[in-house]
Amino acid sequence: MTQNPSSQNTSPKAKQETAAASEEQEIQQETSRKKERKGKKQRKRRQKLSKPRLRIFPIWLRIIVILIFAVTVFVIGLMIGFAVLGDGSPLEVLRLETWQHIIDIVNKTD
Repeated sequence: MTQNPSSQNTSPKAKQETAAASEEQEIQQETSRKKERKGKKQRKRRQKLSKPRLRIFPIWLRIIVILIFAVTVFVIGLMIGFAVLGDGSPLEVLRLETWQHIIDIVNKTD
């Protein structure tokens, strides 16, 4: 009759050696996983640094768009303020005579 090796009684010393060997394998696997992750991160970093970033919306165009947006919002704000607070026509704020009158009031010239 043949006996199954797994059903045999093993000594406590053999169990400890087996447990120690399995722990050592787990530690080696963990360190190899860490090395693998570190290698992947380094490869990604190298790829990022090697190819230049292609901007769809260039920086100089962003600056121009922001300036145009700021001027537009400023003019709209002037029109709303002049029409609501000053009881005037919103388009009067765009006329040069209106600004000349405001400057004369500030400088107190008649």
